[in-house]
Amino acid sequence: MSFSTDVKTELSSLKYLSCCSKAELSALFHIGGSIELNREGLHLIFQSTNLAVIRRVISLTKSLFGIELTLISKKQAKLQKRDLFFVRIAEKINQILTGLSLINQNGLFFIDLDPELIKEECDKRAYLRGAFLAGGSINSPDTASYHLEIQTFSEHQGQIIANLANEFSLNAKITKNRRGMIVYIKEAEKIADFLRVVDATNSLFTFEDSRIKRDFKNSINRVINCDIANEKKALDAAEKQLEQIKIVEEHVQGQLSKGLLEAIRLRKTYPEATLSELSRLSEELLGNAISKSALNHRYRAIKELADPWARKNESK
Repeated sequence: MSFSTDVKTELSSLKYLSCCSKAELSALFHIGGSIELNREGLHLIFQSTNLAVIRRVISLTKSLFGIELTLISKKQAKLQKRDLFFVRIAEKINQILTGLSLINQNGLFFIDLDPELIKEECDKRAYLRGAFLAGGSINSPDTASYHLEIQTFSEHQGQIIANLANEFSLNAKITKNRRGMIVYIKEAEKIADFLRVVDATNSLFTFEDSRIKRDFKNSINRVINCDIANEKKALDAAEKQLEQIKIVEEHVQGQLSKGLLEAIRLRKTYPEATLSELSRLSEELLGNAISKSALNHRYRAIKELADPWARKNESK
């Protein structure tokens, strides 16, 4: 089961309040509704592949308008994994269309929205909840990409949803696709806020828990990668120092001070150690502690002694 399905199942099971049921049901029909006209008259249709969402529509419609609905199941093509479910409403059509603001003054369906339906904050939350139930999807928080979207068929309806989302500072944006318009949110923190706004509490905990684990794992990986890079850098530096020491011992052995000889002995004894490790080991090996800074200065002096001979070797 996908994370989107889990979220919709949770939202569909929420206890609804009469004060904001209209807003939620209006959003459901604005996104997932259609009109059918046949010999029997005008019918209002809602369709979804999610049975929990269908049950939500049936429950809300019965509660608000006291009517019975016809549920139809339709097998889809073999490439489609889930059945398609339809709800057909044949009674109180005018009352439902006007009550849910599904038709405007010009007789156009599923375009405009009466501001009175989303007057209160709970209505706005309910409308966003209904819009997600009808046309929403959200990536699993286990993936690398955070993405929540709501598909709409009307640019105006998409703008309504985006504006409502942004009243809650969700940074929602809108773009076109081949089926109409998409309202989307990309930031993980804002997606978590959306789940909080629509009251998907359990899904929010799941999302945040997965995100925290993922961020923690990424932090550990960054530290490990940094340690590996530092270790490689230290090994490369040690290898160069050993090459420089070899040149110095061949050509300028008699010019080396006691300090340089100590640095050479340390490096040859511990060929893979870092400067910090050499500093800690110096007292044990040499009987006197040498600071990291002093060692760094001595190896630079060895490099300066070796460089002229190294250049001569390269020019041959």
